[in-house]
Amino acid sequence: MRDAYGLFTGTTLVEVLLLLATFFLCSLIGVERQVRQKSAGYRTHVLVGLGSCTFTLISAYGFSYVQEPGSTLDPTRIAAQIVSGIGFLGAGVIFKGRNVVRGLTTAASIWVSAAVGMACGAGMLSLAVSLTAFHLITLYVVSPAVRKIPTPDTNRVLHLGYADNQGVLRQVLELATSMGFSSSILSTKKSGDEDKPIVLMNIRFHGSVPLRELVPSLMEVPGVTSVTLLGADPNEDDDDVSS
Repeated sequence: MRDAYGLFTGTTLVEVLLLLATFFLCSLIGVERQVRQKSAGYRTHVLVGLGSCTFTLISAYGFSYVQEPGSTLDPTRIAAQIVSGIGFLGAGVIFKGRNVVRGLTTAASIWVSAAVGMACGAGMLSLAVSLTAFHLITLYVVSPAVRKIPTPDTNRVLHLGYADNQGVLRQVLELATSMGFSSSILSTKKSGDEDKPIVLMNIRFHGSVPLRELVPSLMEVPGVTSVTLLGADPNEDDDDVSS
């Protein structure tokens, strides 16, 4: 049974339930990856899972109404080519630099958009609407909530020592920003002698990647004299990565 626009078919309920199951299961995987601060986090895992589920459902149910018994017509071959082609397009928007991967969510969104377009073209409008709804829920409802889950770096502080009056802090903050970190300065004090003053600063960085990945890059900044990661737990050993 299929209406003129594909808003309701005999498989609509099955399609939505399978999409919901994909959303739930991929959310579990994505939350774990997000908490462990991996490059591919919650949004990427859920969007890729939803897109993959939709492509599979389209192949299973989307073209049955145009296939007559004994027909050699195979419209799914076009769908297969779309899936392959969109993979190359998505790869083109992913960039890696300074141990940070950017563009994964954009690539996943392209994947989902292709699935929406294919579902509409196959006359599965209800599936396309459901996928779009899950996509928006993922990005604007669940993902912001997931980002509030504490990570190992949530309460860690970076103790930074650098030469004063050499523009080092500006370079440090620019570097951190380029790697996807935001920062807040907690305390500052000066040390050393008048000829070579040293600034000792405690900074809290917030980012989607582990804070330890920022440390080696900070050590390469001219004028930085020391970088120490202070643990959130007073009994936790600090990581003194330089002196």
